Amino acid sequence: MADSATYSFPVRVYYEDTDFSGNVYHAAYLKFFERGRTEFLRDVGIHHFELAVQGLAFAVCSMQIEFLRTAHIDDLLTVTTEVNAITGARLVLRQQILRADTVLTEAEVVVASIRMSGGVARMPKQLLALLRSDKP
Repeated sequence: MADSATYSFPVRVYYEDTDFSGNVYHAAYLKFFERGRTEFLRDVGIHHFELAVQGLAFAVCSMQIEFLRTAHIDDLLTVTTEVNAITGARLVLRQQILRADTVLTEAEVVVASIRMSGGVARMPKQLLALLRSDKP
């Protein structure tokens, strides 16, 4: 299992993220979480393009979300991503979206390593090492 380090990524709420009332539309939170996961992976040295060259990708298998408070247009948010568990082919992440110190939305996301040609694939040892923070 990875250490408990939490990766943080800032996100500004734009007009396109909101509904008619100026509140963030629920589907926009999914985009914010995706950006947080992508930047977390980039930070540990995993790039989607390099995975694709190897014929691999990550796919979200499940996501449990709780919407606790509303974000608004022009808010500066922080998306946090933390690894909860790692198996040979799956990654369980805990993510939160905060405004200052207030948690607005939180999610548990299960991501699987897949072959781009189809099917689940075990993650290469080097990739697992990066995720576990015990760099090869």
